[in-house]
Amino acid sequence: MKTAIVHYWLVGMRGGEKVLQALCELYPDADLFTHVVVPERISPDILQHRIQTSFIARLPRASRWYKRYLPLMPLALEQLDLSQYDLVISSESGPAKGVIPAPGAVHVCYCHSPMRYVWNMYHAYRNSAGRFSKVLIPYLAHYLRSWDQMAATRVDSFAANSRNVAARIKRYYGRSAAVVYPPVEVDSFSPVPRSELSDFYLMVGELVSYKRPDLAIEAFNRSGKKLIVIGGGEMLSALRRTARRNITFLGPQPFEVLKSHYAHCRALIFPGEEDFGIVPVEAMASGRPVIAYGRGGVVETVMHERTGYLFHEQTADALAAAVERMGDCNMDPAQIVAHARSFSPGRFKREMTRVVDEAIAGNGVGMSPAMPEARPQAWVADPARWMATPRGNLDVASTHVNH
Repeated sequence: MKTAIVHYWLVGMRGGEKVLQALCELYPDADLFTHVVVPERISPDILQHRIQTSFIARLPRASRWYKRYLPLMPLALEQLDLSQYDLVISSESGPAKGVIPAPGAVHVCYCHSPMRYVWNMYHAYRNSAGRFSKVLIPYLAHYLRSWDQMAATRVDSFAANSRNVAARIKRYYGRSAAVVYPPVEVDSFSPVPRSELSDFYLMVGELVSYKRPDLAIEAFNRSGKKLIVIGGGEMLSALRRTARRNITFLGPQPFEVLKSHYAHCRALIFPGEEDFGIVPVEAMASGRPVIAYGRGGVVETVMHERTGYLFHEQTADALAAAVERMGDCNMDPAQIVAHARSFSPGRFKREMTRVVDEAIAGNGVGMSPAMPEARPQAWVADPARWMATPRGNLDVASTHVNH
């Protein structure tokens, strides 16, 4: 069965690209399609595949300005020729599912989130835009919403990275989605003995407004407790100017440094709302609890007062109070690690394979590659049930991209 995997853009190795890498392992002969690729920022496992880019890659400074070309991406996707492929898997956060599969082909969309900038975070993005962009955004977003809903009809089966996202898929597209949690390399992390724990708290991630790092800075400015921040982003300079001496910014760090800080911190601070949130799972795989804002995917990954502490008002006061209260919770690092291991790559591969197999069976085509382990039934999202539930080609040898 000839397989195509469509990913929105390949400019770094973040959560979406980790999912793509796992899909590449599941389908080692698949061809990849994307809008733009920066080879030096992508893992060798992905680069081993034949990669074809849309015409977006030929536009000026596409590797840096790709987001500016968002209004052209629907047209670009529809120009990609997938007529020779029996199975299409789209990996979507930015535009990806709007390709046109061949008649009789099966199209499965793994949705990290419906496009945030035109759906659930539209007003936040518009309010933070410049004066000229604020005038254009309503018209462009209206067009993109209409196209996005139409593009959803080209998908045979949806998989969502959380119940949180599955509910959005139901609301915006009127479609059910199987929940398949993304793969986290939990075996790459390990706890340290209690005697080796340090006295600092840790915040990890890109420093952008929707992740609300400002709340952590404000809360720790007041308390005087030690906070270490790992990650870069547009807010880094401004946050450094407002932070007191008890807060240390390390910027982006290599994996070994990150891993060590996860293992030795008192707890991870996670003040934003994410669709899923890989960082909290990485911290728990290191045996450390998570103090998080209790909205979004984190309510599915962090068990309140067992693997972390959830606060329910997105304010510096609520965060500071949660830090104090978590000191009264006696959490077992072994239990925290055991819980984190349920989000392993093996689980993702088994459940994603089942979703694809069921879509193929429903279309009357042959089966996809078999997995050696038993496949648990993927949970199909039902908002009522959810509410009731607690809690171009790239040749590696020549690095030549065909557009």
